[in-house]
Amino acid sequence: MKPAPFAYARADTLPETFHLLDRHGEGARLLAGGQSLIAALNLRLSTPDILVDIGRIRELAGIRIGGGKAWIGALTTHAQIEHSPEIRAHVPLLSQAAPHIAHPAIRNAGTLGGSLATADPAAEWPACCVALDAELVIASRSGERRVKARDFFKGVYTTALGPDEILTAVEFPVCDTAHRSVFMELAMRRGDYAIVGIAGIARKSDGRLSNVRLAYLGAGEAPVLARGAMAAAEAGCPASEVAAALDGELAPAADLYTTAPAKLHLARVLTHRALAALAA
Repeated sequence: MKPAPFAYARADTLPETFHLLDRHGEGARLLAGGQSLIAALNLRLSTPDILVDIGRIRELAGIRIGGGKAWIGALTTHAQIEHSPEIRAHVPLLSQAAPHIAHPAIRNAGTLGGSLATADPAAEWPACCVALDAELVIASRSGERRVKARDFFKGVYTTALGPDEILTAVEFPVCDTAHRSVFMELAMRRGDYAIVGIAGIARKSDGRLSNVRLAYLGAGEAPVLARGAMAAAEAGCPASEVAAALDGELAPAADLYTTAPAKLHLARVLTHRALAALAA
């Protein structure tokens, strides 16, 4: 299938982007890496009047470390995050998650901001942002605002972005040497969308875990921060009890390949594995 007809415009600056968004309203869609959008266009799941290409706005790309934060521009590609020594040193969860994103050709073109704005519940970056308590930087003609990741994802393909707003960057807390992180997912084949996955961080001291954060992908309409399981892990409960706490927190939906009970079982399995990795 081919996409429905649409117009095209390239914006080289944020003011140009805001002008085009104001002019075309909800008929405009932003084009960054295009790895999700192009497929949606071809399937006619998205039928915009105009594509606004922001891929050349240089201020929206790059990685900076400072002030206890890692700043990553929205147009930074998955591959740039994957291979960044700064990210590996300061936000290792992102380095662990990046290789699970599709295939190298996709990672070379797809962007952090594009993935987050798409808000696919089976995507890796949203769960990582929730686990890390990241702040998303959102800009519009009227100024800039910051939204916590836990408040940004509203549901399947739904976010806190307004029609006149653009995601410009994400700020992550920098991890210290006491922090541990783990990312795991299960998929039918390497590179496929995850059936279910987990992004976890914790501090390890005197053989105990604290500040545990476990975020799940593919387990609900948005990334799920499993607070009951986190509390059980911090209390030193056995992994079986931590995994059992997921029953009231995760609500995975069945798909063509996997039932909801099977997904919940797999989430428990990943929880066991993730806790073992964090405690190692």
